[in-house]
Amino acid sequence: MLSSGIRGTTTFRLVGFLFLVELVSGILQGYYVPLVPDLVKHLGIHSADYNWFEAAQLLLSAIVVPPLAKLGDMFGHKRILLVSTILTAAATWFLAFSGSFPTFLIAFALQGFYVVWLPLEIALIFDRGRRSGTAASQTRRSAGFLVVALEAGAILGALVGGRVFTALGQNVPVTLVMPAIAVTLVFFAILFGVPESQPLPGRRLDGIGFGIFTIALLFITGGLAFLRLNGLDAWWAWIIMLVGIALFVPWTRFELRQKDPAIDIRVFRQPSMWPVQVTTGLVGISLLGAQVPLSNFAGADPRTGIGLGLDADSRSYVIGIYLVSLIIGAVLLPILSRRTTPRISLIIGTFFVAAGYLAFIPFHANLVETLINVVIAGLGSGGLVGALPAAAAAAAPRGQTGVATALTNTTKTIGGSFASATFAIVLTLTQIQFLGNTVSSEAGYLLVFTICGVTALVAALLLFLVPKVAFADAAVVDREETTTSA
Repeated sequence: MLSSGIRGTTTFRLVGFLFLVELVSGILQGYYVPLVPDLVKHLGIHSADYNWFEAAQLLLSAIVVPPLAKLGDMFGHKRILLVSTILTAAATWFLAFSGSFPTFLIAFALQGFYVVWLPLEIALIFDRGRRSGTAASQTRRSAGFLVVALEAGAILGALVGGRVFTALGQNVPVTLVMPAIAVTLVFFAILFGVPESQPLPGRRLDGIGFGIFTIALLFITGGLAFLRLNGLDAWWAWIIMLVGIALFVPWTRFELRQKDPAIDIRVFRQPSMWPVQVTTGLVGISLLGAQVPLSNFAGADPRTGIGLGLDADSRSYVIGIYLVSLIIGAVLLPILSRRTTPRISLIIGTFFVAAGYLAFIPFHANLVETLINVVIAGLGSGGLVGALPAAAAAAAPRGQTGVATALTNTTKTIGGSFASATFAIVLTLTQIQFLGNTVSSEAGYLLVFTICGVTALVAALLLFLVPKVAFADAAVVDREETTTSA
């Protein structure tokens, strides 16, 4: 299926090696999850402190992915993919032998360089397909397979992590060596198996533009993190966030004056680009922010008025079914694109996300209803994870493919940070007393699921503003011919 679905210069070998890279990326995302209680004990910290590791990694990934992708556009996407893999491997080895909170925090954050892998891979695939005139369709199909590898790796990592820990006599450092070995091996897979892209000559790195952009992101994501920790009454957190948003005004003016800007505002104002970027951020709200509330909902005592009362093992099956639905969605959406249009397939996928979460409002009384809801949402989310970066690549001019795909990751991260802060506040403000304990209420969970559904619905409506022929092979060829003649 893979070899027949990927034609032209985007070969089975290229996608096969990148499949291995994303498999390792997924392992990194899933491997540590079952080890959290043991890592907390190993480091001598509180369970809540573990949230700082994930927050630091998300923050670093949001900051470093755009400039790394731009360097890929300038010097070759394979070269920067190798650099990011070296940095990830070094951080993962460092992580294995970190025995304190500060060192583990630094190592876990630096491991976030792996987040740039998928944008760079999509840029590589698009560059190869560009030479055959079928870049857009090839990239959509390939991106779907890469998402399959990503989610399969996450499942594999989650299943293997705890078992390796037990098999090694609960030795934390040796257990953490295993993902470090995997990242090290995948470096050689890239080195010997992945061809280089063809960057445009004469490019430069807009250091000032990326600097302002980074500071703005730091303020926004930092403000959201402080709101999550301190609640809505933390007025200074709102100020921090507003300063970050305000910085985008002078940044935009500066970028419009640059010949080779960090991020080309003119490109991102186009109707085939900005709805994709906004959609990624809105879908990121449910994709990155809803898993913890969903897991808590599944474990909540039904006597509180909402919840399934599942134990940890049973909850893991719910999450597992959700991940499998992501894989199925990633495979089906490229097929749907061929039978309809890329634009319509994106709209349908986003409506699936909206329908899945909005269905929680009337249907949340039992496990069957919950599984149906998460599968519907997962089918849409799985298709969009690969299709949105591929759409951004198709909408970007040559020389900006990496940045365009990378920004889908940044907007998704911002959406996830917003969701994480908002959902924590919502569930705290709507808490009730139950058997002497403070627990989240039905109103809180339903509000969280409503936010996920409504934001996805808004994203679906925004995609109607995209030109009907956008992201198709013919549209890419026509645009590039027009640019060349101009």
